[in-house]
Amino acid sequence: MSGVASPPPARLRRPKFSFVWLIPLIAGVIAVYLGYRTLIEQGPLMTLTLNTAEGLAAGQTQVKYKAVALGTVENIDLSKDNQHVVVKVRMNDVGARFLTNHARFWVVRPRFTPNDLSGLDTLVSGAYISVDPGPPGGTSTTHFVGLEQPPGIRSDVPGRTYTLTAENLGSLASGSPVFYRDVIVGEVLSYDLGNGLGPVKISVFIRAPFDDLVRPESRFWNSSGVAAAIQGGVLQIELQSLQALISGGVTFSVPRAADNAAPSPDNATFPLYASKQEAEAASYQTQLPVVSYLTTSVSGLTRGSPVELLGIQVGDVTGVKLIVDPNGNDVKARVDMRLQPGRVVSEAQAAAAQDPLPFFQNLVNHGLRVEIGTESYVTGQKMIALTMEPNAKPATVTREGDALVLPSNAGGLDSILSSVSDITSKISKMPLQQIAENVNNLLVTANHTIGGPQVKQSLNQLNATLKTANSTLQGVNQSYGRDSDFQQSLSQVLQEADEALRSVKLLADYLNKHPQALLLGRSGGQ
Repeated sequence: MSGVASPPPARLRRPKFSFVWLIPLIAGVIAVYLGYRTLIEQGPLMTLTLNTAEGLAAGQTQVKYKAVALGTVENIDLSKDNQHVVVKVRMNDVGARFLTNHARFWVVRPRFTPNDLSGLDTLVSGAYISVDPGPPGGTSTTHFVGLEQPPGIRSDVPGRTYTLTAENLGSLASGSPVFYRDVIVGEVLSYDLGNGLGPVKISVFIRAPFDDLVRPESRFWNSSGVAAAIQGGVLQIELQSLQALISGGVTFSVPRAADNAAPSPDNATFPLYASKQEAEAASYQTQLPVVSYLTTSVSGLTRGSPVELLGIQVGDVTGVKLIVDPNGNDVKARVDMRLQPGRVVSEAQAAAAQDPLPFFQNLVNHGLRVEIGTESYVTGQKMIALTMEPNAKPATVTREGDALVLPSNAGGLDSILSSVSDITSKISKMPLQQIAENVNNLLVTANHTIGGPQVKQSLNQLNATLKTANSTLQGVNQSYGRDSDFQQSLSQVLQEADEALRSVKLLADYLNKHPQALLLGRSGGQ
């Protein structure tokens, strides 16, 4: 057994390197690279707080700016108090540049309102989140509160913002258009009631280049609704536009005197007038306050009613107030007016005029009086008319503060009604019943007298006398001949007497049938 040789020891062979192992290695490297690249490109995570998540979907809804995708919604959840919706949006590297405190986000959905008809493309593509980057600069942030409505102006739209003040907002709302010569040049952004006691502040935006037309002399007025008036017997209806009728609107104008004026700066403040007429009246530089007291009805006379001289407007009414004497001795209406001399003469001449009191005193001496007139019998709207009364009683022009006090007359329809009332009062004081009784007695007496036997007997005797005269004349005719002058003259006398008798008979018959003709005459009797 010892001679048997032992087997040689076994040798282990190292396996050669296999390229199969490179595949998972390369895959791992690629995965790490792609993950790193994805992490770098997807950008930061933004938090957007909204009131509702209507139309939004995680993994689908995108954030867009000018149709360029900036990020995608990753998660939608409720806030801790369940009052709002918290949307997590993963922004890409381009969208990361929009995350500043100047940016504004809102959800674009279909909107069908009189002021806003937009977002119709989302009916097919679905809602998305839009962003306005705002002005350059700002600090970085990732938490935002979304807007419920799209902003009125975007940061990339040039123009200016102005503030209008008014007593009432009317039908204006955010999005109402601003017009210049019937062209939409801007829109209403917002309004602020303040403490509710002062005027309403309305913020409007005017796009460039129309913002250069807003000058310190510009006038803004509320052009909402329909304005109707009757001028020259013709019904005139003024409508700015259908959009202004539905959603309200603001219109402004530039006086020719302001052609060379510099544009108003951003955030300048202007009054908003209730109508175009008030805005035009305010455009005159010279305003002369005038007061008059009326004792007739001022129903239909309101602020803005015209003041006319010979049918030409020279001013407008600024207020109507009732003045009552505490002792009950006097009740009258105080009418405040402002006259614009610039309507008659140039503004330079109006501004150069001296104290107007002597001028108006001279007019009053020649019969100038203030009367209330009717501007429209259809609507009942009244006006103030400055008339010249030749036989007016002497009066003196006085002052109340800065205003001149002019004398007044009833005038117009009220004067006519007052005269009719006086006549009616005088007639009512007449003893009409006693007069009627006397007339009736007179008619009865005349009827008995004319139809009595004495009148009939007298007529019969007159008839017999005429017959006797006729017989006598026939005898004379036989004695003197048919063609003698005596016969012709006598024939003419008899003919006239016969006609007189016939007239007396007719008169007697007529009076017998119509005895009242003695008082009323033949036409009155008929």
